[in-house]
Amino acid sequence: MTEYREILRLHSMGFSQRNIAYSCHASKTTVSRVLKKAKELGIVWPLDENQTNGVLAKLFSTPSGKPEDASPKPDFAYIRKELMRSGVTKKLLWVEYMEECKMNNQTPLMYSQFCHHIQKEEQKHRASMHISRKPGEQIEVDWAGDPAHIIDPDTGEITDVSIFVATMSYSQYAYAEGFLNEKQQAWITAHIHMYNYFGGVAKILVPDNLRTAVDHNKDWYTPKLNRSYHEMAEHYGAAILPARVRRPKDKPNAEGAVGHISTWIVGALRNEQFFSLTELNSAIMKKLNALNRKEFQKKEGSRLSLFRNEEMPFLLPLPTSPYELAVWKQATVQFNYHISVEGMLYSVPFEYIKKKVDVRITETIIEAFYNQNRIASHRRLYGRRGQYSTIPEHMPPDHQRYVEWDGNRFRKWAEKIGPHTLIVINSMLSYYKVEQQGYRSCMGLLQLSKKYGERRLEAACEKAMGFTGSPSLKIIKNILATSNDKPLPPDPPETKKNVYGMTRGAKYYGGNGNDK
Repeated sequence: MTEYREILRLHSMGFSQRNIAYSCHASKTTVSRVLKKAKELGIVWPLDENQTNGVLAKLFSTPSGKPEDASPKPDFAYIRKELMRSGVTKKLLWVEYMEECKMNNQTPLMYSQFCHHIQKEEQKHRASMHISRKPGEQIEVDWAGDPAHIIDPDTGEITDVSIFVATMSYSQYAYAEGFLNEKQQAWITAHIHMYNYFGGVAKILVPDNLRTAVDHNKDWYTPKLNRSYHEMAEHYGAAILPARVRRPKDKPNAEGAVGHISTWIVGALRNEQFFSLTELNSAIMKKLNALNRKEFQKKEGSRLSLFRNEEMPFLLPLPTSPYELAVWKQATVQFNYHISVEGMLYSVPFEYIKKKVDVRITETIIEAFYNQNRIASHRRLYGRRGQYSTIPEHMPPDHQRYVEWDGNRFRKWAEKIGPHTLIVINSMLSYYKVEQQGYRSCMGLLQLSKKYGERRLEAACEKAMGFTGSPSLKIIKNILATSNDKPLPPDPPETKKNVYGMTRGAKYYGGNGNDK
């Protein structure tokens, strides 16, 4: 989908349509059409949160109803790439260009004009590209090639430390910091610290082609930016223009700064030992400040003086609120209308069951997005794995009947009836992945006490547990309906028998019971 919001944001910052096209990996024709349509509709940045890319796509898909005053230029980057493919000719690309113009209600160039523009663009492309630097416009960022080291004081183990390097393109004013890895969190944290060090924000960020910055960059014109990195840049009001693969001239200052950092910091500290990252970064900062104050050899001043006098006034102010690091992942909505994030489960509207959603994870918030629209937001859970955060509105209608109940309320009711009833209730609540799915069975079980009485329900639960460790509501209902919960009647009393067998009386022996 076209990044309508990003196009409007970058346009509001004064970027050219060419640079906007590079940053949003769209054609210049698309950028021009979006900006023209936005002007017609009176849509300007900043936008309301509800004006998502999906909403803007519907607004911008309506034709303007009048042709363009001038024929649109073809997308030269796309043409150059397509002409390298087998079987693709300028004639074919011109036909495609005409079809696109007709769809956008624009007047296309004639074939001869089309070829003329391509030829002129190729002549410019063959020349070495010179990128002029403006004060406060651009920051170049990268990881230094050579690592520093810290030593574990207990084991003596040596750990490599990656050095993040950033330079202001105009003044070469530098920033550096050590990190234990080059992962996303370290990369974003380095930028946050960098902006605080510079005291402002340059309009453009030029990173190298790292996975933490660019997901893929097969050519300069269609880079796909890492989502977390793009979100961070948007928070600070900056645009990301990745350097071309194997084109060091696109960011010569960062390349040069890497050498300076290696010499002035890593090399200068090679004979010193550091036993913690904090200790190493303290030494790096001292060397960094010395580097920025060092006088230039071929011109007056230093990096620091040039930055303060000529670049600082052009920097954008820092945001009022600090950036909260976010990580993006994909998740599939389970049948219980929850997604699993870091061992915890969070609900989304049940209509999205089995759909893939994008999940934004911060230290405090979990958000779920579908087609770039937010569908759920939860406070992040910590502690015991397997906890649930369920919003009642996300439940199917038959689950919402029990929204005023919770597991503890059922347990307290069962505890008043008896210990065996409590065991059965706990079994029912733990049977389901989502506790709420067991509420109906719990309610049905405890309501039996009103029909049969609490004593009989407790007895039925005790008897059911003799059959299975997880009695169902159906088993207990059957026990009560058939009165199998009642104790069996006692056996009839037995007549007392003589334990000595048959005993003959005195008359049997001819006596009358006297000694006579």
